[in-house]
Amino acid sequence: MNLYPLLRPLLFSLDPETAHEVTLKLLNLAHISGLGKLLYPTIDDKPVQVMGLCFKNPVGLAAGLDKNGDYIAALAALGFGFVEIGTVTPRPQPGNPKPRLFRLPEHKAIINRMGFNNLGLDYLLNRVKQSGYDGILGINIGKNFDTPMEQAVDDYLTGLRKAYTSASYITINVSSPNTKNLRQLQQGDEIKALMSALKEEQLRLEQEHGFYVPLALKIAPDLTDDEIGHIAGLLLEFEIDGVIATNTTIARDKIAGHPLAQEAGGLSGAPVKDASTRVVRVLAAQLQGKVPIIAAGGILSVDDAQEKLTVGASLVQVYSGLIYRGPQLIADIVKSL
Repeated sequence: MNLYPLLRPLLFSLDPETAHEVTLKLLNLAHISGLGKLLYPTIDDKPVQVMGLCFKNPVGLAAGLDKNGDYIAALAALGFGFVEIGTVTPRPQPGNPKPRLFRLPEHKAIINRMGFNNLGLDYLLNRVKQSGYDGILGINIGKNFDTPMEQAVDDYLTGLRKAYTSASYITINVSSPNTKNLRQLQQGDEIKALMSALKEEQLRLEQEHGFYVPLALKIAPDLTDDEIGHIAGLLLEFEIDGVIATNTTIARDKIAGHPLAQEAGGLSGAPVKDASTRVVRVLAAQLQGKVPIIAAGGILSVDDAQEKLTVGASLVQVYSGLIYRGPQLIADIVKSL
């Protein structure tokens, strides 16, 4: 029973951030009451091995929807093969001033400048424990907005250490446009220093805990081919376990003329699809299957997901597609595989 087309106009009549919170609370209610089993499509398992992990199916939830890990089980019940929570920072922070989330329905797009609003690592890890979720869980980590850039690596190391025993894999987010100067961590020597430090710590934690938790790097869609090539070389050099392509874009060419086009923040949804696919394609050519690619960005249909997989992705993640299409999108993609 696909009720989402009936619910969407009501949700879209609300302020976007209010709608976000209401939707998550409704999902949680449906899950706790057992109604979810009646409302959501049944999804058969289509297992796939990536990063040494067995995913129930290749369709995941991208980070950003559940920043604090409050709704893990409810979101997993929609049929995702894996769930990624965060971005979480070592210390709680309020994020950017509201309004900071905008819908562009004509373009099937969203602009956000949330700014890593979250309740901090300790809160999130406590919620993970309470969730009872035993599927594949990614924890997406970032730096606090007021941590100086020269100390950014320390924030990521803190995130890695604290999240290590609670995550199936850990994502290093260096590509959000909503934390000042964060994206410079993707450049030149800065990305090399970050990867080197994180890889060394990952191997130390493996020795300490007796098990290995994969690391994935999340990159932007706005990188040049040369910059992507540089990152690909470092992924191979430091044996990083995966790469997520991509985050939101700062480009506005696909929504030029729209009243909201000048709003600051990252643009997601249909307008980022082609740029994201280009990054997947360039990465795939460089990595030659040695580092798996998780594709995110503009996946609003079966064809969008198939395109990402065809050009070299092993897994896909959705976010804006879920907002515009609802849970049926997950079922449709998995069924098509």
